[in-house]
Amino acid sequence: QVQLVESGGDLVQPGGSLRLSCAASGRIASIVAMGWYRQAPGKQRELVAAITSGSDTDYVDSVKGRFTISRDNAKNTVYLQMNSLKPEDTAVYYCYFKTRNVYGITSDYWGQGTQVTVSS
Repeated sequence: QVQLVESGGDLVQPGGSLRLSCAASGRIASIVAMGWYRQAPGKQRELVAAITSGSDTDYVDSVKGRFTISRDNAKNTVYLQMNSLKPEDTAVYYCYFKTRNVYGITSDYWGQGTQVTVSS
């Protein structure tokens, strides 16, 4: 069983920065991709950023140039550096890992969510 533990969510003023972390533990197969989703009240969950095993990255347009996703393979950890935060970035942020086992079967794992609030 794989468990993801997130940290780093907080209340921050507009223009501020936060760094989210998500560490995986347990029986981890080959990691295919990692990423971050967010869900604001009354809105659908959206993909914010993703990084593949080859370190290719992708971002939703609204965060390009402000957020940076990175990974530490040795620690099975993914990070999201968020700069120039805006009130519209307020949401619960969820990390996810996609793994593939030796049989080619993929599995998705989710963190419990961490609250990011951007407000003055």
